[in-house]
Amino acid sequence: MQTQMSGVDKTVLDLVKVHGGGGYDSDFSDDDEGGGGQSKYGENREGKDELLQKPFQKGKHTKVAHKNVAAHEWDREEARNRRQHLISMNAFERHKKFVSDYILYYGGKFEDFRRSMSKDKTDLDVVRENHRFLWREEDEEDMTWEKELAKKYYDKLFKEYCIADLSRYKENKFGFRWRIENEVISGKGQFHCGNKRCENKEGLKSWEVNFAYVERGEKRNALVKLRLCPECSFKLNYHHKRKEVTVKKRRRSKENMDKSVLKKSKSSRKQKHKHKKRRKEYSSSSSEETQDSDKDAKSEEEEEGPSESDHWRGPAPTVEEKSREEVFDEYFEDMFL
Repeated sequence: MQTQMSGVDKTVLDLVKVHGGGGYDSDFSDDDEGGGGQSKYGENREGKDELLQKPFQKGKHTKVAHKNVAAHEWDREEARNRRQHLISMNAFERHKKFVSDYILYYGGKFEDFRRSMSKDKTDLDVVRENHRFLWREEDEEDMTWEKELAKKYYDKLFKEYCIADLSRYKENKFGFRWRIENEVISGKGQFHCGNKRCENKEGLKSWEVNFAYVERGEKRNALVKLRLCPECSFKLNYHHKRKEVTVKKRRRSKENMDKSVLKKSKSSRKQKHKHKKRRKEYSSSSSEETQDSDKDAKSEEEEEGPSESDHWRGPAPTVEEKSREEVFDEYFEDMFL
């Protein structure tokens, strides 16, 4: 086997001998002749590296970092990213993330962490619990925030007329409540029938009802006013007749009455005094025939109207003018019964 060598193996051995003997050299090789020293190019490169290196620059790592160092750096970077992610979330989203992480690592159900909503209350629920049909001074003692909310809602109601629920009129049971702003604007309960299921506008009558009700275990009474159409009025008076509110002429003020009485008394006194003087003159100078003729003439003048002599007998009768308030009162009599 050793004696037989191919031509290719011979050429390889020749190349090895040439390189081993130092026949060829290159400026780019780091080893000098025989492999003992450094080339000029290597010395120049190291000198340049020393000149370019800054005083605060760290040296190059010649070894690979340990696994613990890499793991520590990775943990720091991961913690920084997680902190930024949590800061960008709001409180509720952060809470949900923590709960889901807890369930993921320790097990369990998400339903166990849900808040019970059975005891939750809205503003409407609070008003319903603390609402009163009529607030008294006794009720305003020991006010809580729930009572204050209900009282504020009560102050916004319009308490001139009521809205009635007549669905159980055969049992003599009625429900009443005060009107809200939208009902006042639309005229419900005043220009429309006060029954909540009726919109009739014709033949409305005003009724005054003594409303007896039980509120928080206490019996109370309230006098309320209703405006109902004939059909709903029949339902209201199904068991017994209620009091109907009718139009009453409003009395004038005392000052106007006193002034009018004084004016009438003065004018009547003057007329009586003048009549007495004239009777004496006529009785002395005229006879019975002339008196009969005078009576006939006076009767004719009264039928025709006041004569010229009547204008000189005294001041003309005063016509009382109504004040502005009285005119408005008469106009609103049918509207506010």
